[in-house]
Amino acid sequence: MSRRLLTIAGTLLFLVCGASAQTPSPEAINAARKLVVTLKIADQYRALLPQLLLKLRPVVAQDRPEIERDYDTVTAPGSEIYAPYVASMIDQIAALYATSFTLDELRQIEAFYAGPAGRKFLEKSDPLAQASAQISQDVSQKAADELKQRLIEALRQKGHKL
Repeated sequence: MSRRLLTIAGTLLFLVCGASAQTPSPEAINAARKLVVTLKIADQYRALLPQLLLKLRPVVAQDRPEIERDYDTVTAPGSEIYAPYVASMIDQIAALYATSFTLDELRQIEAFYAGPAGRKFLEKSDPLAQASAQISQDVSQKAADELKQRLIEALRQKGHKL
């Protein structure tokens, strides 16, 4: 490789790595944390924890009733056993958002979701996503059935026996 090409490649690599390695400002991190709270991402994570703990129960308790009782006590709702993980998750997601959006964008997004339309969107997003997925599945199945029939008919007209 020529020296000039290596210099250009090195410069581009430096620019790309330098741009992606930039640390967001504390103000951007705070705005991103506020957005994470508004989006109730931690609440979604906390809702998954009982399932995780239920899966871990037989592994940890080893079908021993005395351990199962203590396990249930230690992992009871409100337990602080997973608080550090929730805090870590919030910090990491806030950092991700802070590097993905400008400070102004973070503020605009948070303002939307903190407002009435944004809160309503958050409230209805799960049922809407489920209904949308069902609609997509139903339409896809109908399309597949109809396309199959059309293709079979077209191939029969070409003399194929199907």
